[in-house]
Amino acid sequence: MNLKDEITNYIPFNEQEEKDKNQFLKFIDTFDDVLTRDNIFCHFSASAFVVNNERTKMVVVYHIINDGWMYPGGHADGEDDLLSVAVREVKEETGLDVKVLDQNIFSIQSTPVKGHIKHGKYVSAHLHLDVVYLLEADDNVPLVYKEDESKGVKWISFDETTDETMCDFIRPIHKKLIEKLNIGENN
Repeated sequence: MNLKDEITNYIPFNEQEEKDKNQFLKFIDTFDDVLTRDNIFCHFSASAFVVNNERTKMVVVYHIINDGWMYPGGHADGEDDLLSVAVREVKEETGLDVKVLDQNIFSIQSTPVKGHIKHGKYVSAHLHLDVVYLLEADDNVPLVYKEDESKGVKWISFDETTDETMCDFIRPIHKKLIEKLNIGENN
């Protein structure tokens, strides 16, 4: 299944996802380069909601550009298998080997990226069309992080996911991910 079909078939969890799904599809129909950073307005990113076996903690990385903690993820960079991108990004950003709990998209959201300097060049503000997958990892495995992208990585309890050290825009997303996980676990 191609990315447009995956987004089309995705059933939104709430109003935010419904509106973002429409936005994603509009961008896919409008631009032919939404999988690459060549699109300066928006491009796809793949992220991971990595939970422990007990479903009580999640992994977060301290993102340098966003100056706060958030779930791991990265740019699609031309690859349309966003699940593979998410799994690879978790390995690169945390050192964790993960188990895929669901091959399907778990969540979507448009996330803002402020203007910043990367590798000595200015990158204008833009949107990430963020696709999130549900993954599991062992919270006893030592974590590692990429010093050029983050200031750290850690497991946090679900109670900590909305505190002031999280990126401002990510707090409601963390809340949504946990709510969706809990609903799925209870069904």
